[in-house]
Amino acid sequence: MAFKMNDVEALDVQTCGLLDDIEEFVSRFVVYPSCHERRAHVLFIAHAWLMDCWDCTPRIAFLSPEPGSGKSRALEVMEPLVPRPVHAVNTSSAYLFRKVSDPAGLPTILYDEIDTIFGPKAKGNEEIRGMINAGHRKGATAGRCAVRGDQIITEELPAYCAVALAGLDDLPDTIMSRSLVIRMRKRAADEVVQAWRLRVVGSEAAKLHARLDEWSTAAREALVGDFWPAMPDGVDDRDADVWEALLAVADLAGERWADAARVTAVTLVTASRRREPSIGVHLLCDIKKVFNNSRSDKLMTVELINALVNVSESPWKTFRRGEPLDDRSLATQLRKYGISSKSQRDCGKVFKGYSRAQFTDVWKRYVDGLIGHDGDPAGNCESELPPDEESPVTPVTADTVEEGARMLEVAAVTYLGAHESGRPLCSRCGRAPGRIHPGLCDFCTVKEYSAEVCSQCGYWPLDDGLCCKCVLVEAS
Repeated sequence: MAFKMNDVEALDVQTCGLLDDIEEFVSRFVVYPSCHERRAHVLFIAHAWLMDCWDCTPRIAFLSPEPGSGKSRALEVMEPLVPRPVHAVNTSSAYLFRKVSDPAGLPTILYDEIDTIFGPKAKGNEEIRGMINAGHRKGATAGRCAVRGDQIITEELPAYCAVALAGLDDLPDTIMSRSLVIRMRKRAADEVVQAWRLRVVGSEAAKLHARLDEWSTAAREALVGDFWPAMPDGVDDRDADVWEALLAVADLAGERWADAARVTAVTLVTASRRREPSIGVHLLCDIKKVFNNSRSDKLMTVELINALVNVSESPWKTFRRGEPLDDRSLATQLRKYGISSKSQRDCGKVFKGYSRAQFTDVWKRYVDGLIGHDGDPAGNCESELPPDEESPVTPVTADTVEEGARMLEVAAVTYLGAHESGRPLCSRCGRAPGRIHPGLCDFCTVKEYSAEVCSQCGYWPLDDGLCCKCVLVEAS
């Protein structure tokens, strides 16, 4: 059935049905950590058909600590569904650039074993790295010199295209911050999937491919003008760049997919911020911890170094090739943030060192936004509860997210009128309040939902023991 260009409701129904069918198809062959990674994969596949509509495109990165975790299978399953797929392994940069500039249309690059490009022993792949880095934004090009007869001319090759990656361990921060990161795991014995044989399921995949092709024509007509999708609270800056296209696709599918996609965005953005920070941010976190435990707001350089070396689970005891951090290496690390030792005056003494005031601005910019932050880069915050009380909050892990999927499915999107409503701000982060928890924004609610269940319906509750739906029913 063809799409009706001017019938928004028909497009909603068709898009919703198409995304549902793609989700059912990929879930038969791939075991995802949770419903959120699966949903992000589906939206990425659909967004690849509308590359001319976006200002930027995310990379989707299937990563795992061990081989045999389903990363390559995820690329194989999406290959027959995306437009003009290029399954790349050990590919030259010239080949990729020519593929991207093909007049037939933009390819979807599926790059397996990407750790061979970004690993510590990788050499000579700077052009491919640059393409993956810069090609997330429309208009990005790679400049080249070409010989034409006896002349050398310059040419610009486009780099913008959809890219899916699969590999071991992590990628550089510049790639991770532009990516939907899917942390794949080895399949458990009780997790059963259908064997992937393209000759068996090829006809089914071809039908989905044809439906996506047809759908893209109608969707492109709908994505004209200013169609910037509403972002959940806490998804901003580069995270908003990553999620813009996917949320726009979800909005085409109606309320169910639109709401669910925003919950997925908040959940995956939260997870992405839990990764190990850079060594510089780690140092800033530990310095804040030292000042928080000190009676003075000014410390001698040697005092600060001794305190850092004694921070548990810190790298400073062996920072210099097995030797402890010293004043020179400390100064080198802090210089990147515009901080240097100065003459300090405290209790009548004058000495070289650092003051708390020197770090206030950089802590606000680099430390305070870390998930689980209390000056601890690993997110191991000290509990505010008495030692004999057990925290009622369950950390967001793959297991708890899967168990809490029902609550997350009905979680509300950002309440855009929060600032005008006069309601109190989020007690944890100071953002505008959400519509799920009376004292938290939607972002903090998804991070730290209760481990109990609603006494009325079994959904995840608010503080008073009822879920958001039952609270509204009682209030009415």
